[in-house]
Amino acid sequence: MGAGDRDDFSASQWPDWSFWKDRPDGRRGRVAVVAAIALACLTLAARAVGIARGTGPVPLTWLAAVLVVCYGVGCVLAPWYGTAALRRGRIAIVAVMFLLGAAPAVLLAAPHYLTDLTYALSIALMLLPLRHALLLGLATVVAQIVWMLLAQGEVAWVQVAILVGVTATLGTVFALNFTVVHLRAAREQVARMAVHEERERVARDMHDVLGHSLSTITVKLGLTRRILQSSGDVALAVGEVTELENMARAALSEMRATISDYRTLSLDSELAGARTALRAGGVRADLPATTDAVRAELREAFGYVVREAVTNVLRHSDAELCTVRLGTDWIEITDNGGTAGGAGAGNGLTGLAERLAAVSGTLEHGPAPGGGFRVVARGPAAALAQEAEPA
Repeated sequence: MGAGDRDDFSASQWPDWSFWKDRPDGRRGRVAVVAAIALACLTLAARAVGIARGTGPVPLTWLAAVLVVCYGVGCVLAPWYGTAALRRGRIAIVAVMFLLGAAPAVLLAAPHYLTDLTYALSIALMLLPLRHALLLGLATVVAQIVWMLLAQGEVAWVQVAILVGVTATLGTVFALNFTVVHLRAAREQVARMAVHEERERVARDMHDVLGHSLSTITVKLGLTRRILQSSGDVALAVGEVTELENMARAALSEMRATISDYRTLSLDSELAGARTALRAGGVRADLPATTDAVRAELREAFGYVVREAVTNVLRHSDAELCTVRLGTDWIEITDNGGTAGGAGAGNGLTGLAERLAAVSGTLEHGPAPGGGFRVVARGPAAALAQEAEPA
């Protein structure tokens, strides 16, 4: 798992500080964190002065004081550059900080100076996985206690408490910070997915609405042209044009309703529209007289099945007969075309499968046993019965 991963936060994850660069307010947050650490490191300046004024050997005291100053500078620079480093770079930065922080205590044999490693631990909590940083803090506390016991015979529990308290507090703060960051990223991901799903819904609905309507309008326009060319029957042509006008208005109304997500489809109206469209295309329609037997929750989905299947018959088939059969929780549309109606089995039938899946149904399509093409949609009960038949 890389430093830039956006997975859910865990104790073994490398902290991701990319939001400092990705977000508009990231740079301000980065500056604020570095400024806070710089302010906290002012105590190291007092530590350096105290060591320089000590009574120990001058070379060692001055070396220790210089190392404390370098330690303070490193504590300020590490959050700025370390958060953008790779894993090895982060490990190296933390190692250098611990060496600089522990060096004065080793040189002057003063175990209480190990309390200054709270700054190095804060850097470790920023750059390393939380689990590793906490283990490093525990090792530091144990080392300080053991050293105090060996060197002084007693433990300065105040110094130990400071080290433990600061480490625990910083660990909690950083864990909460990482959790908030990842929750924010998850929320943004959910928002992107919602936009994507809405685009798919609109595209599917527009295909269902305009595909059927434009196919029917095209067929009726061809019929009107043939009437005018062959017989010149103006009255019949005007009747066809009037129907075209009404169909165009209905398609426009459905398109507006689709965009607003207020459209509800009626199985009865789709069967009536299918009868009109098939008659205009010169295809005999064998449709059910009533739809009362169909379950209420399946009517809209079955209406889409009728619309898409009839549209495919008009577009991709040279059928002379289209038959629709209905049951309580199933619908079957077949045609006797020599050209497979499944030629259009792309976005339309894929969208149908998605609609049926939303009501726990299934969709089947393929060549009919007696020739032509068949589309079968089943609701939940019929789908379960179909799956149980082979057993």
